[in-house]
Amino acid sequence: MIPEVRASFNSSFDESHYQALLEDMKTRFDEAAGFRISETPVFISKEAKEMIFSACDAIIEQIGKLDFYALREKYIPEDLRSDTPLEDPHFLAIDFGMCVGDNGKIVPQLIELQAFPSLFLYQNYLGAAYRKFYPAVPIDRFDYLFSEMTAPAYLEKMRRVILGPQPAENVILLELFPEKQKTRIDFWATKKALGIEVVCVTRILKEGRQLFYEKDGKKVRIRRIYNRVIQDDLLQYPDLELPFRFNEDLDVNWISHPDWFNLISKSIMPRLQHEYIPTSYYLDERPGNLDLQNYVLKPLFSFAGKGVELNPTESMLAAIRDKQNYILQQKVEYAPLVKCPDGSYSKVELRILYAKEDEEEHLQPVINLARMGKGKLINVSHATDATWIGSSVCYFES
Repeated sequence: MIPEVRASFNSSFDESHYQALLEDMKTRFDEAAGFRISETPVFISKEAKEMIFSACDAIIEQIGKLDFYALREKYIPEDLRSDTPLEDPHFLAIDFGMCVGDNGKIVPQLIELQAFPSLFLYQNYLGAAYRKFYPAVPIDRFDYLFSEMTAPAYLEKMRRVILGPQPAENVILLELFPEKQKTRIDFWATKKALGIEVVCVTRILKEGRQLFYEKDGKKVRIRRIYNRVIQDDLLQYPDLELPFRFNEDLDVNWISHPDWFNLISKSIMPRLQHEYIPTSYYLDERPGNLDLQNYVLKPLFSFAGKGVELNPTESMLAAIRDKQNYILQQKVEYAPLVKCPDGSYSKVELRILYAKEDEEEHLQPVINLARMGKGKLINVSHATDATWIGSSVCYFES
């Protein structure tokens, strides 16, 4: 997107830089990442940055007008729904594909959004690591952090968001079988940066309305949960017995409330409108004359691309009983964006990450992540043996 910067980076690329980054990551976190790391960061021009944040601002403004208490009754089954106050979400992730627009120019297109934490601490490491090990990464004109934050300020910001007023000992990162998760390197990065423990949901102790975990042979009270449990994962274990229910009225502060996972997600995309938001319909409300070859079928409540059908058919749709739990989203054409040394091109999805402290009124953009691929779906968990694809970060031109 910035040809001279890309050309300079590619001409100076050395495989030893990439291997040094991977080795440093493995040493720092005691294991390699569970997904492929791209050989390159992505460089985003000022023009593209303005388009991306124009869409982000419009999305957030429209989200603010939705009645989420009504949506909670509509989209969350009663046996999963919590009766506790929602409060505000502490996190928002907005995913864009960098696509070919009608005029041939590169434009962002909304792919998905989620009020759920992402790889906040791993991305901070990766953004700094590219600079450390790659001499050609520019420093003066580009940054992977937003809101004019320095790296120390970013860490302090995330400490306030995740810990709030609590000591680190009373805050946990909660996950289901964390050692098996593809994104576990972010758990270790979070523990290393903030001093909180990573605890499996099956190992929680419950006494009345209070929750505890064990550390060094003693029982420690949990007052605040940095929740990383994806509900879709829980459904993969129908016989799993948990020590508490996520919709219980517990004496604990959720970061964020579990209901936000479903409330701000694909479930609201048909309610959003903007030139950088592809048209989408709830499956049970689709127009009768819709040309399916121009649409992708997505289940509302899935994660990491599970259940996505790139080429839906009428027979496929007719077989779906819970049509209210699916959307049809207009297809977009990903741009051949990042030129690779072998002459091929990688496509890019980028995620703008927002965070909010307890006392703040508004979410604030803080950091980003990028995913690169060369296939029809961009998913770092399903990366092939191709090079210059996988997990990355965007450096935005200031």
